[in-house]
Amino acid sequence: MYQNLLFDLDGTLTNSSEGITKCMQYALKAFGIDEPDLDKLFVFIGPPLRQTAMKNYGFTFEQAEMCVQKYRERYEKVGIWENYPYPGMVELLQKLHAAGKNLGMATAKPEVYALLIAERYGFTPYFSAMTGCSLDGKTDNKKFVVAEALAKWHITTEEEKAKTALIGDREQDVLAAHANGIACIGVGYGFENPNELLNAGADHYVKTLADLEQLLLKEA
Repeated sequence: MYQNLLFDLDGTLTNSSEGITKCMQYALKAFGIDEPDLDKLFVFIGPPLRQTAMKNYGFTFEQAEMCVQKYRERYEKVGIWENYPYPGMVELLQKLHAAGKNLGMATAKPEVYALLIAERYGFTPYFSAMTGCSLDGKTDNKKFVVAEALAKWHITTEEEKAKTALIGDREQDVLAAHANGIACIGVGYGFENPNELLNAGADHYVKTLADLEQLLLKEA
C-alpha cells in the first residue's frame, strides 16, 4: 500500500462546514446577497473561494477578490475555529505514524490558516510537511499545492509517486493528484456531492474513517 500520504484538510481531516459557510454568508451580505440556507454554501468547502464565487454567483475576478477579503474579516476572528477534527482522526494519524508512514498535508486553504488549525488540533507532530495556498490566490489550483508538497518530499520518480497518495473528499483532489501522477483516495464522510469522487476517477473510495484506516494500514 502507500508509504507517502498527503491529507486534504477541509472535509478530510476536519469538519469545517460551520466556519466556512457562516463566513461566506457574511461576505455575500456585503454584495446585497442574503443566503439564509447555509447548506447552499457547502459549494465553498474545498474548492478555492475566488473560483467558486465566480462560478456560482457570477462575480468578476475583482468582485471575487473583494468577497474573499470580506470572508476573511470574519474568518480570522471567529470562523477559523468553527471547525473540529473528525472523531478518531488524531488517533488514525498516530497509528499511521507509528506504522512508519510518511504523512503530510496538502490543502487549498491558505497555508497560514492551515498551519494554525493543524497546531490547534494536534496534527502537527505527525506531519513531516504541510502545504497550502498563498493568500494572494496565485496557487489557487490545487494541483500546484500538491506539486509543492511532493517537491518538499523530493518525490520526482515514477517509482516514488507510485507509493504516494492524496486523501481528499472533493473532485479537485482527484484531479490534482492525477495531474501530479499520484493516486487519490476519496473519502465519503466529507463534503462530496453524490458520486463526485467516483465520477472524477478516484483510485480508491472509502465511506468511513474506519474504512480509511483499514485501507491505509493494509500491509503496513
